[in-house]
Amino acid sequence: MRQQPRKIAVMGAGSWGTTFAKVLADSGFEAGTEVMIWARRAEVATEINTRHTNSRYLRETILPENITSSSDTAEVLSGADLVVLAVPAQSLREQLRAFKDAIEPDAVLMSLMKGLERGSDARMSEVIFAETGVAGDRIAVLSGPNLAMEIARKQPTASVVACSDLDTATWIASLCSTDYFRPYTNTDIVGVEIGGIAKNVIALAVGICDGMGMGDNSKSSIITRGLAETTRLALALGGKYETLSGLAGLGDLVATCSSSLSRNNTAGRLLGQGLYLDEVNDRMSQTAEGIKSGRAVLDLATLHGVEVPITEAVVMVLEGTLSVENMGARLLGRELKSEGELK
Repeated sequence: MRQQPRKIAVMGAGSWGTTFAKVLADSGFEAGTEVMIWARRAEVATEINTRHTNSRYLRETILPENITSSSDTAEVLSGADLVVLAVPAQSLREQLRAFKDAIEPDAVLMSLMKGLERGSDARMSEVIFAETGVAGDRIAVLSGPNLAMEIARKQPTASVVACSDLDTATWIASLCSTDYFRPYTNTDIVGVEIGGIAKNVIALAVGICDGMGMGDNSKSSIITRGLAETTRLALALGGKYETLSGLAGLGDLVATCSSSLSRNNTAGRLLGQGLYLDEVNDRMSQTAEGIKSGRAVLDLATLHGVEVPITEAVVMVLEGTLSVENMGARLLGRELKSEGELK
């Protein structure tokens, strides 16, 4: 087991990055460990340091005073034994190239991101390895039902820390365990990541149903069959069935599809109400990762011969080749088969 960290760096001052920094600061680990957030904009860092808030993303939430912030990546990374990556998924590779030389040689890197890189179809852990060369036992991911605003308000939730090395996962879990945040550990990093990635696309589909005024039968059908196609994809990539029935699979899917706090559900609802994709993007103050990753998820599934009909329909809507009005008919018109088929 690793020792108590000297410092934890959180790279990204968005809603989830800031909230997770709060979780770390609230965890009650030994005094002397610094939690520092890298903010892209200097004014955000100043607000965190002087007012202990990040009002753009977390409104009136007061951050612990032992959280500091800087817009200087080298300052934030210096001395950090754990580096938490919370930047937009599509910018991770570029960001790593900019600051990887400032990462401490033995630091553990953990991803909070839930997306596939467009073009390469790479998971975030794969991007981290490709850009840094860090060994697998020092790369981790955190996933689960992680609606940031609820966690910032200390509403109880559980999540999963995954790493190929169980000791590393356990070490990270010990650093982010609070009376409102319960981390479990897992060594199935593929299953945990795929669960967090694919659920964003399914949440877009559920949001579209909401926007079109469809009822709970429609939405529950999408959620259930969405879990089935997410599980098929995870298994094809080497993930484990039980992971997808747990917090990183079913748990995250239900939260993201059901909550008005979900960016992907919100984006889907706007599409279902008849807005064009450009109009949806203009309305969103934060990234709806399903919009960014949908095509990559479909390409990855196609490459591995996995049927993902809901994902395919959502991507067709996003790319303008299928109207939201015809999405339901496309899904219901598929060939009849047994519910238990995994192909």
